[in-house]
Amino acid sequence: MRSSWRKTVLAVAGMLYCYMAATAQLQRDYPIKPVAFTRVKVTDQFWAPKIRTNINVTIPYTLEQCKKTGRIDNFLRAAGKLPGDRLTALPFDDTDLYKIIEGASYGLQVHPDPVLERYLDTLIGIIGAAQEKDGYLYTFRTVKAAKPHEWIGVRRWEKEEDLSHELYNAGHLFEAASAHFQATGKRSLLNIATKNADLLVHVFGPGKDSVFPGHQIVETGLTRLYRVTGRQEYLTLAKFFLDVRGPGTQYSQEYNQSHKKVTDQHEAVGHAVRAAYMYTGMADVAALTGDRQYIKAIDDIWEDVVYRKLYITGGIGATGEGEAFGAAYDLPNMSAYAETCAAIASVYWNSRMFLLHGDAKYIDVLERTLYNGLLSGVSLSGDRFFYPNPLASAGKYERSAWFGCACCISNMTRFLPSMPGYIYAQQDDNLYVNLFAGDTADIQLKSGSVEVVQQTSYPWDGKDELTLNPARPLHFTLRVRIPGWAVNHPVPGNLYFEDDSTPVNIPVTLNGKPLKYAIEKGYAVISRLWKKGDKVMITFPMEVKKVLAAAPVKADQDRFALERGPLMFCLEGPDNQGLVQRITVDKQTNVLSVFNPQLLGGVMTLQMQGTAASRQQPVTAIPYYAWANRGPAEMLVWIPFRPLPLEQ
Repeated sequence: MRSSWRKTVLAVAGMLYCYMAATAQLQRDYPIKPVAFTRVKVTDQFWAPKIRTNINVTIPYTLEQCKKTGRIDNFLRAAGKLPGDRLTALPFDDTDLYKIIEGASYGLQVHPDPVLERYLDTLIGIIGAAQEKDGYLYTFRTVKAAKPHEWIGVRRWEKEEDLSHELYNAGHLFEAASAHFQATGKRSLLNIATKNADLLVHVFGPGKDSVFPGHQIVETGLTRLYRVTGRQEYLTLAKFFLDVRGPGTQYSQEYNQSHKKVTDQHEAVGHAVRAAYMYTGMADVAALTGDRQYIKAIDDIWEDVVYRKLYITGGIGATGEGEAFGAAYDLPNMSAYAETCAAIASVYWNSRMFLLHGDAKYIDVLERTLYNGLLSGVSLSGDRFFYPNPLASAGKYERSAWFGCACCISNMTRFLPSMPGYIYAQQDDNLYVNLFAGDTADIQLKSGSVEVVQQTSYPWDGKDELTLNPARPLHFTLRVRIPGWAVNHPVPGNLYFEDDSTPVNIPVTLNGKPLKYAIEKGYAVISRLWKKGDKVMITFPMEVKKVLAAAPVKADQDRFALERGPLMFCLEGPDNQGLVQRITVDKQTNVLSVFNPQLLGGVMTLQMQGTAASRQQPVTAIPYYAWANRGPAEMLVWIPFRPLPLEQ
């Protein structure tokens, strides 16, 4: 009897310990929290139309493409609802549907659409029908089980470290399920995801299968699922997948960041998308577990990328060979890869780095990427796309309606409607303003709630007005980011710089009166008792800057790039007599900013005088994100200020 009682007490104690451990882990997270996209309504004339285009055009278009290209049929065949074993070409095609469902879930928060919501319910039903009884969900193997395929081998996860992408698929499923649940409150996709995650917990871990994910993202998917469900085992598995990564298998290599243990990595190498997803996962696990070794590693890697391997557009991954980071300072323009997926992954990573450290430099990189190397990935019409994003073109690049490997298309579809979630953040009674866009936000601080109304014509105009409406008089600290570009520092470090490094004072007024403020980690800090209707006006200088590259960046020597606000500009053929590769512009030339409401949906243009074929001609630059919306054309970001041979 005593033995039975003792066992019961120990069992209860064990359960209580696990509960307390899980509760403690749940209480540990990023010190700074983002204000969720569901709490921010963007109303401006820059981002709001782009988000509407994503909802009205891109999401329906990509869902139809998933149907036309057979991606939905993959699930129907796996569920036994379609005959035959014909599948699409790539083993990660399932993720396109997951990512589009994620984007559509975000979109439903911006624009409720009962028809779209019902269609998502139908798709989720199809996905659930394709899931095997034990939770396994991977249409390639389910359909091809009787006929092993080159991608997948004979057994489940046999080729995970190489080709199969089974865990990559699971990661995107977890991301989509978390977003769908948070956006709609429905558990249908979440139940599918947790059933799959429970299988992974059963299969992988210490004393079980020790396989590292071939293409990272399951790590962030698991941490996101952990936050939604509170299931400690999901966080434990995310950390395991990171810790098991390293040398010792035939697939251990720089390409997939398994050449060293993750905590021994201090330089960015290999496939840029995989890498940035992994660094994001390391940040998540570090925040949730307190692992300082992870933070040390990603701090060093971040500096390696930003100080040596970052394009002025924010793009990462210089070479198409392996879609990878190149050597330090090797940043060619015409052959630049700078994949759209890598830009999106970089935004995720830099967002997490800010949440860890609270430094504006991470948002500086995020903003540069967002407005340039990421936004360039989708056309103004919302239905044409870039995979690579070069910084020069001889007229051979053209946006595509679809790619056989459609990862960038579906990734852009899921990212854009989540953009409002990057504008604000909070920590206790600190309210961070990170991005500048017209919006209304409902933000909960430790001491109470506050409505923030932001009015601005950014990025065309540098004036930004913040109206603060606390529910009652409230003492808190407002932290408004002073962008690096506004104070003559285009990026953290010295990879790119401006001739004029004169200190700049950014004027701030409070209720119409000039305000003195302190600067902390790149933020203007204003602590006071705030009352309803208090207004803060900040004015950023919007002069055109000529940005130069550090001497080791050989591709950009004797050239400058045009920057105005957060935007980089380029020369494109249609505005410059068809040819731009032979244009030179003197470094001292005056540049005039002229807004053209009829061009490319309304853009700021930069007007100047230049020379081509020894003749003077007017030269026009447009925002980089807007190029290639008028068909194939020559394009140039880095403009020679003395005649140079064409880049080979």
